[in-house]
Amino acid sequence: MTEEVPQGVDPHIPNAARMYDYFLGGKDNFQADRELAELVLSVLPETRDGTRENRALIGRVVRYLCEQGITQFLDLGSGLPAQENVHEVAHRHNPEARVVYVDNDPVVAAHGRAMLADPNRVAMVLGDARRPEEILNDPDVRNLLDFDRPIAVLMMFLLHLIPDEDDPQGFVAAYREAMAPGSYLAITHVGSDHHSELTARVSEFYQRANMPFRPRPGKEIAAFFGDFELIPPGLANGMAQELVWPFADPNQPIFLDEEMARMGYAGIGRKLPS
Repeated sequence: MTEEVPQGVDPHIPNAARMYDYFLGGKDNFQADRELAELVLSVLPETRDGTRENRALIGRVVRYLCEQGITQFLDLGSGLPAQENVHEVAHRHNPEARVVYVDNDPVVAAHGRAMLADPNRVAMVLGDARRPEEILNDPDVRNLLDFDRPIAVLMMFLLHLIPDEDDPQGFVAAYREAMAPGSYLAITHVGSDHHSELTARVSEFYQRANMPFRPRPGKEIAAFFGDFELIPPGLANGMAQELVWPFADPNQPIFLDEEMARMGYAGIGRKLPS
């Protein structure tokens, strides 16, 4: 990214989405983002590989959901455009699939809108996932997505950037309530069950950023799925046997680095008929 600063953006405050872009090797970031990202890497160098593997996992999850017949996707906290974006993967399986990206960063929204040339199938919405009523009633969201039909809501690498005081359990429940039976909720989340001292250091670094870093134990992460039926093996970290993951590539583990595998949780839940 050139150092030209978009209106309303403070380049001196590190931004989680732009740090994510830096971990992926992107150029859509400012000096403050790079400096804080390097601090994180100094403590947890596996972050770069883990971020790239999470990006690959998004594509696997979308492919799996397409195979289940899902044609609508709401990607919350989507971050900056990268390789294998949700709509690209979905459209390879079904050209008529509809995708809405949501992010609260104006830079992310501007880049997303610039790369999207098909308003009949894909939209980028500037909005805050923590405000489900606003997102669910947004005209662009409603124009593309029909919540009376099964939909996939993606919260990939999002919820560990939400502090407890923002009531993540409450707003995730609001999305679950709005989804029709047969819908899916997909979550990846950094866990605190392993290497809690390292994640605590990273959390301290993120106090300088626009969003905090809040890893959680597996039990708390599992609660985000409410009464949804978890697809086997349920919520599990990357140490699970790969062949039992329906969205895994048997030739490549979800997380190549063993330490990152212990820290990274993933799961998909399905809403059953009431």
